[in-house]
Amino acid sequence: MSMFKPKKNARRSKGRAPKNAAQAARILAAAELGQRESKPLLSDRAVLSRRITGMALAFLASLVTFVVVLTPLIHSVNQSNLRASLRDSLANATAPTGEADFNNVVLTQGSPLALIKIPKLHLNEVVVEGTDSGTLTLGVGHRRDTVLPGQQGVSMLMGRSSAYGGPFGAIQQLQPGDQIQVITGQGRQDFSVLGVRYAGDFSLPAVAIGESRLVLVTSRGAPFYPTGVLRLDAKLVSTVMPAGPRVSNIFSLPVQEREMGFDLRFAWALVFALQFLLGSIFLFLWARSRFDLRRSYLVAMPVISLAGILVMDQIVKFLPNLL
Repeated sequence: MSMFKPKKNARRSKGRAPKNAAQAARILAAAELGQRESKPLLSDRAVLSRRITGMALAFLASLVTFVVVLTPLIHSVNQSNLRASLRDSLANATAPTGEADFNNVVLTQGSPLALIKIPKLHLNEVVVEGTDSGTLTLGVGHRRDTVLPGQQGVSMLMGRSSAYGGPFGAIQQLQPGDQIQVITGQGRQDFSVLGVRYAGDFSLPAVAIGESRLVLVTSRGAPFYPTGVLRLDAKLVSTVMPAGPRVSNIFSLPVQEREMGFDLRFAWALVFALQFLLGSIFLFLWARSRFDLRRSYLVAMPVISLAGILVMDQIVKFLPNLL
């Protein structure tokens, strides 16, 4: 008779214990198969839909990150380069005083033209020639069918409200009497703010002979969601300068250089950028299958990031020029 007796309240196993390792492995495999069969399998359409949704959300997040975080940095670098060029032209008395330079050659898009300062907004921005979407990524643009600031007539400067530093994003805060300074090849021009106009407001009276007016233009509405155009008027309170040579007029000005204009002329640049991005991704997938995963990431990620930045930059240029 055994010395050890089982306890009356002891729990007994409902199943039989495996006799060896092979039997235990078969039991575990059967349990996993049962769990898989109990979960409903997604259809191919559902899997494709999830992948497309995930890619769309990732693309949207990348675009927002580029516009909010990277475009101000790009704008800062562009302004630094333009400032050095404008400083040299002002020092050498070669800064343009019209639509043509001192060699009587029509200015190209993005040529540094002037410097605008708004003390109340702490704005100190180089003004470039041209107002299309790509040019306004550099800074404030001068609409080439108008005179330069300080010259007899109306001068119009256009700037973005949100992207690429949003230099004109706060001009609606200016009040009548606030000061604006513009430095051109003809010297310093001082302006006094008259007020802000929105769509539907009455226009100001025409500029009289011997007078000069400055109009700052940007988009209105929530950041990155423009709902219209905002115009700020200012009058010259210093000496009026003579108008320089000008080739363009309101009839010859391209549509993409007008307020809220779209620019699709450089779609080919977006195509090349997309090809660069896709080629970088395919190269990474090929390298991952043949080399160490960590090394593939280290080599491919900088290239893919650069390609992504180029794609985003071209996409933003397709958006309204005052965004």
